[in-house]
Amino acid sequence: MTAAWCLFICICLLNLKMLIIVRFGDLIRGFLGKVLAANFCRENKVPFLGICLGFQAMVVEYSRNILKWEDANSTEFDGQTNNPVVIFMPEIDKENMGGTMRLGSRNTTFTHPTHDDGSKSIAQIMYNNAAVVSERHRHRYEVNPDRVNSIHDAGLKFVGRDETGTRMEVAELPRSEHPYYVGCQYHPEFKSRPLNPSPPFHGLLLAACGMLDEYISGEH
Repeated sequence: MTAAWCLFICICLLNLKMLIIVRFGDLIRGFLGKVLAANFCRENKVPFLGICLGFQAMVVEYSRNILKWEDANSTEFDGQTNNPVVIFMPEIDKENMGGTMRLGSRNTTFTHPTHDDGSKSIAQIMYNNAAVVSERHRHRYEVNPDRVNSIHDAGLKFVGRDETGTRMEVAELPRSEHPYYVGCQYHPEFKSRPLNPSPPFHGLLLAACGMLDEYISGEH
């Protein structure tokens, strides 16, 4: 997989089940497809992993269809939206794009290890219940801090955040609502290895194979 792929949607049939991965992408083209993919997976309980722009698409989809903010969008694609749920990071220079991204390895803290229904965060479980994880980043846009509480309270839980607690890193639905609906702002594929798969991908594949419950009930 390379960053040159504008949209990567992988649909695999594993034990007659489906999974969808929505990755990072280009500017306008393809973003609506990501939002539609997120909606399809959420409503049909298809295992889903959104990465970077795919994570942002999850937030846009949930805002439009659950919170009923019909014009919810990223300001990357609609600068005039009344509901900017994804915004340009304030510390990034729009005029000088080279080398101005939020790049490199950064810590994510699991701030919400338990959901309202008592279930544990599936993302944190896949990281062996670590309180803090380090993953690599490459982005200029982020979930709007002013909209976080509304989205979180509506049900899409921001379980992982940066050190300040204001930048959203991991979102998920409780497993009582969905078998595996996870998104991350960072790029877990950068650290994934054949014999040491990235936890978010590992969880996605286990869910698609119908083996996630068995995995969790073991040593995790």
